[in-house]
Amino acid sequence: MRIFITGVTGMAGSHLAEYLLQGEGLEVYGTFRWRSRMDNLDKLKEDGRLNIIASDLEPTLPNRINSSKLNLMEADITDPFSMKRVVAMVRPDRIFHLAAQSYVPVSWIAPAETLHTNIVGTVNLLEAVRAAGIDPIIHIAGSSEEYGYVLPNELPVTESNPLRPLSPYGVSKVAQEMLAYQYFRSYGLKTIVSRGFNHEGPRRGEVFVTSSLAKQIAEIEKGLKDAVLYTGDLSSKRDWSDVRDFVKAYWLVVEKGTPGEVYNIGSGVAREVREMLDMLLGMTDASIEVKLDPARLRPSDAKVLICDATKFRKFTGWQPQIPFEKTLKDLLDYWRERV
Repeated sequence: MRIFITGVTGMAGSHLAEYLLQGEGLEVYGTFRWRSRMDNLDKLKEDGRLNIIASDLEPTLPNRINSSKLNLMEADITDPFSMKRVVAMVRPDRIFHLAAQSYVPVSWIAPAETLHTNIVGTVNLLEAVRAAGIDPIIHIAGSSEEYGYVLPNELPVTESNPLRPLSPYGVSKVAQEMLAYQYFRSYGLKTIVSRGFNHEGPRRGEVFVTSSLAKQIAEIEKGLKDAVLYTGDLSSKRDWSDVRDFVKAYWLVVEKGTPGEVYNIGSGVAREVREMLDMLLGMTDASIEVKLDPARLRPSDAKVLICDATKFRKFTGWQPQIPFEKTLKDLLDYWRERV
């Protein structure tokens, strides 16, 4: 079985590739851009499990493909021609569409770029599948940010809750989902959407709140910055899971999910950002002052997001296994090794 991952160089993509490479009979392919940061794939590189496929090959894969390695192909989801080329070469049986501009604050700074990358990029992938004449199962990674403004009586959030996105990023993910549904109805593409709530762990980008706070603590411990930790709003509540549990859920989406359907993925437990920060501070001996940085506040924000994943768990049996304390400890240790 051939697996194709867009955005494989990201946090979730790299963990998903590692998880799939443990399976039998799976050929795993992923895309990268010439300017992509490749450090999330360092573990695979060190283990000799990276294979970069030349971009000037004929539109058939060479016989030297190794199912024990992640086979990397250069492509950009905003470039329809490169997407058609790689999809035609791989002819995948399963597709995980993870590539996106995924940082919410950037979507206010660059709304047009966010919408173009996430919406047009999805169109390019789906059109590439149609052009190749293949019939894969396609997982579109949505987001809890699609729900946006949630009323207190709507918690925990089910798939039937109204979508009221509060950021250009949230809008772009709603549009991705609508495209997935439209291509399912219009062309019979086997698209399945997950609305993933927050997932964290090693390799989380430093712009995200958990990783930003963990990195600041690691820098303070090493004496690289003053013992002042800067935060945004600490009162928001989020439903956090471990990325290593999440990628197992992604696999279950394509193995047991129903095309045309949407599934929430999350723990069902909400914590304030303040509680998460207190947990991180409890993992260090450094004396740290916490200060609000107004620049880190958002123009609008979903104050509380709690996942009801009953539907997904019923179909798949998935349950998160990794305690949140371990997720944060592993994230902090990740930054301790890198600053």
